[in-house]
Amino acid sequence: PSVKFGGGGIMVWGIGRATALALVRCGADVTAVTRTKADLESLVQECPSIKPVCVDLSDWDATAKALKDVGPIDLLVNNAGCAKLQPFLEITQDQFDMSFNVNVKAALHVAQIVARGMKARGAGGSIVNVSSQAAQRAVKDHAVYCATKGALDMLTRVMALELGPYQIRVNSVNPTVVMTDMGKIGWSDPEKAKTMTSRIPLGKFAEVEDVVNSILFLLSDKSAMTNGVTLPIDGGFLAS
Repeated sequence: PSVKFGGGGIMVWGIGRATALALVRCGADVTAVTRTKADLESLVQECPSIKPVCVDLSDWDATAKALKDVGPIDLLVNNAGCAKLQPFLEITQDQFDMSFNVNVKAALHVAQIVARGMKARGAGGSIVNVSSQAAQRAVKDHAVYCATKGALDMLTRVMALELGPYQIRVNSVNPTVVMTDMGKIGWSDPEKAKTMTSRIPLGKFAEVEDVVNSILFLLSDKSAMTNGVTLPIDGGFLAS
């Protein structure tokens, strides 16, 4: 069944596009945030009610300026992410910094901005960080990506601890490979894909809808007592 949402949601990109559209269908007022103007334009063309904000979330000051007048926000999905696959011995400082700036620092900063408003209004809220099974399992050539997602999982738990008294719930979803554009970069080779799918009891990667449905659950009152959880969407990968 559909879950009805009041208030606003603020979205960032990737799986976020599908989540933004799903939230609109559920009755939410949605603000979409990404650095790519063309993506925003195509999204608004598809769904004119969505409010677009174009900013590079890895830029701390630009993000603060772009989001200072956005709101009130009751629901937040942090989904901005990047993945540059490199063997451990070839990792560069620039790549390390970029990945942590986008995958961790941007999530922290946007959540700070939104949670301050939630606290001031006293009505609570829900935040979902999009993490990965790579937070909990080592994957070859994914050293920096795994590290960022591990950091995001622990950030999720600390946020849940500190924001819970204000009735702000914070959880993460931790999908296996999802065949978005970013997923295809790393897993389009059938032989490489088999090394992962052979370890998933359901024998397949996740669809975007699998992740979106879990995000909707964690945003909604159906999960009113769920806080500080890292929810696998992995077909049993972490259990195997």
